[in-house]
Amino acid sequence: MIENNIIEKIYCDGACSGNPGNAGTGVVLFYENKKVELYYGGFVEQGTNNIAELNGIYKALLFVKLDKNSNQIKILADSKYAIDCISKWSFSWSANGWKKKGGEIKNLELIQAIFKLYLAFKHRVVFEHVKGHSGDFGNELADVMARKAIKMGNYRFEKYDYNSLESVLKEKY
Repeated sequence: MIENNIIEKIYCDGACSGNPGNAGTGVVLFYENKKVELYYGGFVEQGTNNIAELNGIYKALLFVKLDKNSNQIKILADSKYAIDCISKWSFSWSANGWKKKGGEIKNLELIQAIFKLYLAFKHRVVFEHVKGHSGDFGNELADVMARKAIKMGNYRFEKYDYNSLESVLKEKY
């Protein structure tokens, strides 16, 4: 998996067939040596797009945890909600006993788990929002993997072996 490679950036994306509906997550690792790894999984029956997006950030942070070679890793996602939940709002929510003005925090247990992991590695992580379905190569790959996770019903994340990245983008799920 990670070996002595240095991760430059990790794209993550979630997809949902209906909302709620079957949801899945895709994660793409780009290494400095130009190596690319694709993963799909995180299948949730009757999940939401937000759950799938949060699962992507969680999996990306798990890769950061495993990586011992990279100083700083960029995590890119097209969900501003998921990024803000972890990198902004969770600080005030946790300070307020995991409460927010105006009601409950949806997906609270998942957000708490991700935030705990983020706090351990935030010095090595930079989040960046990318526009979804705009032709961003890494985001498009992550989207294909998220849709594959739904089709395959993969709860566990699987590494996807491919012949060419361009052929992956042509796959329909």
